[in-house]
Amino acid sequence: MIHTKSESDITSLAPSSPSRSPKRQVYYVQSPSRDSHDGDKSSSMHATPNFNSPMESPSHPSFGRHSRNSSASRFSGIFRSSSGRKGGRKQNDKGWPECNVIVEEGNYDELDDEKAFTRRCQALMALLGFVVLFTVFCLIIWGAGRPFKPQVAVGSLMVNNMYLGSGSDFTGVPTKMLNVNGSLRISVYNPATFYGIHVSSTPVNLIYSDVVVATGELKKYFQHRKSHKNVMVHIEGTRVPLYGAGSDLVVTTDGAVKVPLMLAFELRTRGDVVGKLVRTKHHRRVSCNLTIDSTTTKPIKFIKDSCIYS
Repeated sequence: MIHTKSESDITSLAPSSPSRSPKRQVYYVQSPSRDSHDGDKSSSMHATPNFNSPMESPSHPSFGRHSRNSSASRFSGIFRSSSGRKGGRKQNDKGWPECNVIVEEGNYDELDDEKAFTRRCQALMALLGFVVLFTVFCLIIWGAGRPFKPQVAVGSLMVNNMYLGSGSDFTGVPTKMLNVNGSLRISVYNPATFYGIHVSSTPVNLIYSDVVVATGELKKYFQHRKSHKNVMVHIEGTRVPLYGAGSDLVVTTDGAVKVPLMLAFELRTRGDVVGKLVRTKHHRRVSCNLTIDSTTTKPIKFIKDSCIYS
């Protein structure tokens, strides 16, 4: 017996019966190409499957109009021209659009010049500081060496020969003549504790009434620190004319004569404290009064009060 299906049966059976799913349609989204020139709207067609449900949609987000706008706004500062138009962009040899490169203000050469100038200033300041410190050091050493004045003492004068006679000078004027020959002993002490001294002197003179009757010279020498030294100076005067000053000299019957004289000279010392950069110099003037007797061969000793040291 054949049963005819009613419309209700057909309606109830339709959902339960399996039906072939129709072939999914493919639709295309047209987006503007980034490599277009002068606002050309040539597009590339991308095939996008048609999904029936949200579950079947792909996990990656689709690039719609909003994403394109955000991308364009994000790179607008780089890819857009300065005039605000989309067109007029240039491309490099790889096809990428050129962008405006921000040039930093300032010149690197000026920075290098400033650094070099700073280095020169620092070097100059360091040099000046060294010079100032070295100068202060030298002044301290110089001040410390100043109090060490050399001590001079005239020991004795040995007269080997003295003769008073009459004669004439080189012009033929008659006058009295004096001959003196002797040796002077001088003691020098260097009290400096850290440097030696170079000793010299002016001519050592025996003076009678402003007339130099005999003279000698002290040879230059070096004396070590904290040391004593005795030096001998040979004094000699031959046929020295006295002119009017000799009228006061009287020769006794036995040929003896006493001549009042003054010994005068200046002792000079130089101490090299720091080489030739720092030196100390001292001068000591010595003057002694004495009387020479032509008949006596004993050395004349000088006591402390018989000489003046200045």
